Amino acid sequence: MFQFSKIKLCFPLSSISIKKYSSFQPTKSVIDKASIDGELRVFIVSGEVSGDNIGSRLMSSLKKLSPLPLRFNGVGGSLMCKQGLTPLFPMEDLAVMGMWELLPHLYKFRVKLKETIDAAVKFNPHVVVTVDSKGFSFRLLKELRARYNQQRLENCPVHFHYVAPSFWAWKGGESRLGGLSEFVDHLFCILPNEERVCREHGVEATFVGHPVLEDATEFNLTRTSKPEESKLEGLSLSTYSLPSDSTVISVLPGSRLQEVERMLPIFSKAMKLLKEPFPKLLTLIHVASNSQVDQYIGESLHEWPVRAILVPSGSTQLKYDAFGASQAALCTSGTVAVELQLARLPTLVAYRAHFFTELIIRYKAKIPYISLPNILLNSPIIPEALFQACNPSNLASTLERLLLDEKMRERQVVAAEKLMQLLHPSESELSNMIHCGDLESRRYTPSILAASTILSYAKR
Repeated sequence: MFQFSKIKLCFPLSSISIKKYSSFQPTKSVIDKASIDGELRVFIVSGEVSGDNIGSRLMSSLKKLSPLPLRFNGVGGSLMCKQGLTPLFPMEDLAVMGMWELLPHLYKFRVKLKETIDAAVKFNPHVVVTVDSKGFSFRLLKELRARYNQQRLENCPVHFHYVAPSFWAWKGGESRLGGLSEFVDHLFCILPNEERVCREHGVEATFVGHPVLEDATEFNLTRTSKPEESKLEGLSLSTYSLPSDSTVISVLPGSRLQEVERMLPIFSKAMKLLKEPFPKLLTLIHVASNSQVDQYIGESLHEWPVRAILVPSGSTQLKYDAFGASQAALCTSGTVAVELQLARLPTLVAYRAHFFTELIIRYKAKIPYISLPNILLNSPIIPEALFQACNPSNLASTLERLLLDEKMRERQVVAAEKLMQLLHPSESELSNMIHCGDLESRRYTPSILAASTILSYAKR
């Protein structure tokens, strides 16, 4: 998509906390240190599907911008493997959602953590990048930094974390940022205002924009708010010969096995209730890049009450073809809510968890919404069915209204433009961060900005 010749790398000035670091002289940049070895070694870790997507795009951008050959090691999924990663173990081993749900997996996590730390030290990276999954990621960065300090190892790598923790969602969340600077050198923020708050708490940070912008920009997504005008002409989906009079719903049950096991049976019962008002109902079930999820959904199909077509992961084109062929979507809360909003597809967000996890969320959360579009717009643009309200009857009735109520649909479609603006750094922000003639703002993507920051970063 982007063409690069020789890129002059510049450090994004806006990401430096001048007040705190002005008394220190900068060391050599990452790329300067790597040039001594003739290669750049990047240890990168992602624990879930959305992180695999972010990590793969970052790896691709690093390869485009780096004047040196790159070597990758760490943990990731199929997309990161396509970019040259040989994972230490399957990414699914880390994909556990919730608080109570984590308890049975603590021993396995400790084993995987030690394995990952040992592999990182042996790899001797110039840079360590962790992507989301803050429970595992922060423990890894903290213990890795301690290992280097205890053993007095030279050339301690620079630590980056991509996707700031959701401090804004929890009571007392901001107070927990203070200790991050001890083991995180730089945070990549994907939401507005996160950078400012992080720097106020002593953590270097850069707002790079939301990763979904890369998909939205690439496909220049447009949709109509009227269900009868939805087209079934996606290049990849045309082979399925979807009847033009079908009522098509995209179903996205999640990317982790635990949440899919919890949500898919509820979604199935909701579809059964929708058969009467929509006799030609057809569902496009999106299958995450997780072998366990893939197997579970495949085995569950014989109980699915309406016609279903599985949409495999791995192709952004196919995913958005499916969105374009749908009149509405039902999804488990997550990053996909942003994707659906930017695809202008009217959506219902649902969420259930273990009873004790839900109690903790009710007690600790300080915002009334769970889906990111609603949080950023501070309005219930997308209907949400949470906890006890996430039941088949409620899901079916809300989806029926979403399919038939044009005003309800139009609210979501119109809000997408404002959401896009919020997720994108402003022109002034980009001009401050990308201030070199060879790296212009029109070539901006979140991963390009993150990669540029990594290569030119110098500790202070």
